[in-house]
Amino acid sequence: MPETTFACPDLTTFLGLDALGLTAVGQHLTAKCAVIECRMPIGFEDPFCKACGAQGVSRGTVARRLAHVPVGWRPTQLVVRLRRFACTHCRRVWRQDTSTLAEPRARLTRSAVEWGLRALALECMSVSRVARTLGISWHTANNAILASAQATLLDDPHRFDGVEVLGVDEHVWRHTRRGDRYVTVIIDLTPVRHRSGPARLLDVVPGRSKKVLKTWLSQRDQEWRGRVEVVAMDGFTGFKSAAGEELPKARAVMDPFHVVSLAASKLDQCRRRIQRAIAGRRGRAGDRLYRARRTLHTGAGLLTDAQAERLEALFADERHAAVQAAWGVYQRLIQAYRAEEAGLGRFLMQRLISSLRQAVPRRPGGDPDTGKDPGQPQPGRPGLLRPPPYLQRPYRSESTGAWSTYAVSPWASGTSRTTPSAASSTPDASKTT
Repeated sequence: MPETTFACPDLTTFLGLDALGLTAVGQHLTAKCAVIECRMPIGFEDPFCKACGAQGVSRGTVARRLAHVPVGWRPTQLVVRLRRFACTHCRRVWRQDTSTLAEPRARLTRSAVEWGLRALALECMSVSRVARTLGISWHTANNAILASAQATLLDDPHRFDGVEVLGVDEHVWRHTRRGDRYVTVIIDLTPVRHRSGPARLLDVVPGRSKKVLKTWLSQRDQEWRGRVEVVAMDGFTGFKSAAGEELPKARAVMDPFHVVSLAASKLDQCRRRIQRAIAGRRGRAGDRLYRARRTLHTGAGLLTDAQAERLEALFADERHAAVQAAWGVYQRLIQAYRAEEAGLGRFLMQRLISSLRQAVPRRPGGDPDTGKDPGQPQPGRPGLLRPPPYLQRPYRSESTGAWSTYAVSPWASGTSRTTPSAASSTPDASKTT
């Protein structure tokens, strides 16, 4: 810009020391760090004793060293000269007040703590990198940043206002052998539900158990708990039990991440089962099912031409019909969650659930290599669409009248419910009344 007006260089303004009430009076620059000498402006000192009220006399100055915001990724240290006073009446000694500059006994300025918090949260920097850039130890940076984050996020009394949808999940916080590794993360999903913004962090509680979530919910008032309508969580029964006891009016649901993850695991189980039924062993590098394990998890809209041709050749084999059916369910589930309109996503999900309730006809003929139908569940192994044991519901057999906990086989012909004969003979396979 040709009309730009330049002012005299000002180190105080350049380093942001004026916001802290400091004035730069000297500098010492090296290749490893920058040391800035600062002083408090005249008039900031209080020469009167707070104990007896007598006026004190000056007893020289003392230096306080603080880490400041780095300049050019070079650690910057402030040497603040503070005046010291002594009371002539009660012999009390005190210094200039530096509460606006840093916390008592702190090693970082308030600007440095804010910079470290932004670097850790927004720039995804590690605590080690932040400490190395500030020129301090890891524990000093970690304690200062955690205290600032707690004061910013958790000490706000209005952060619980307007919570209608609650999200609960576990997180691995500590990657060491000692101490509790897990924490329970509680977030507010109300902005996501109303499409007004991202989710908000409410609290992080050490531990992961029913008692942890129940204790946290019991600390909230009854009016707040009555406003919660939905609680999204993973498949952990402890969270569901705690939410059911403390939030009886709220509906417990599984969040989309864990639903898609569960569907992906079921797809992998189906692929491994068909691989063993065809080859009699685990998948290897030369097997088509094994080579397509990552391609099967890719969304249909994100497939390249080569990946689409690979899947088309894979599904051309009739022995992979079960894998194709599981892959179709997985893709329809992702499509329902990716719908921009909530009504469209609900319609796609309801149609998917209705299609899963229908029986899938058995493919005529068997595998020419093994003589078995790869789509038929083997004795002792769960079927493609069979839910886990804790989700199975007992039903009465039409032929024998006995109650069984085995889900309906999707490959059973007609509408009759059949169970594998070998599996039903196990002691815990059926329950009779």
